[in-house]
Amino acid sequence: MARKMISVLIADDQTLFREGIKDLLEGEKWIQVVGEAPDGAEAVRLAKKLKPDVILMDIKLPKMDGIAATRLIRQDSPETNVLILSSFEDDAHVMEAIQAGANGYLSKMLPAAELVNALKTFACEGVMIPQQLMGRLIQGLRQFGGDSSAPTPATLTKTEIRVMDLLGRGNSNKEISEKLTCSIKTVKNHLNRIFQKLGVENRTEAVVKAIDRGFISAEDSKIPD
Repeated sequence: MARKMISVLIADDQTLFREGIKDLLEGEKWIQVVGEAPDGAEAVRLAKKLKPDVILMDIKLPKMDGIAATRLIRQDSPETNVLILSSFEDDAHVMEAIQAGANGYLSKMLPAAELVNALKTFACEGVMIPQQLMGRLIQGLRQFGGDSSAPTPATLTKTEIRVMDLLGRGNSNKEISEKLTCSIKTVKNHLNRIFQKLGVENRTEAVVKAIDRGFISAEDSKIPD
């Protein structure tokens, strides 16, 4: 079966880095680089105009940083996945990126071949959090949200747990609706209720929190080693 074409927007203030990533990705027949943004404000504008499948977003951008840009893009274009690509790997930046709605976080220091493979996984599965960061991210979410008021597994219905299981396995809203034989609107309603119960704001946070609460297994979830 032919791989689905993935449209990508590259947001980075370094021209040489953007051109290098573009040349690398355009060597793959299944990737189409549809635009480049030198700053966060331009990334937001192009995201709304071009509606790419994936945005490779640097954190340190002029005019508007990558985290603020991610937050606006995820509000305006929830179907666009944002993959933070940065040299920063400290907990604070990871937490900010995920809380802003980023679907994943990768280091700029990755070798070229590993970056392409990571993008393949990300494009197919929608979540990309390096395993070595997962424990720290869970701990950060506990500290940020506070554990004393954390919901117990009994607060999620069987259907909501099933939705979380499918979400953790990388299914899109459309795929979840097909497997549950319900409308996409119903899936979105389930997700909104789950987000409220788990005290999170987006799909990636929900996956992390669901793993922490034992709703789903990290081994089954599409979070690579």
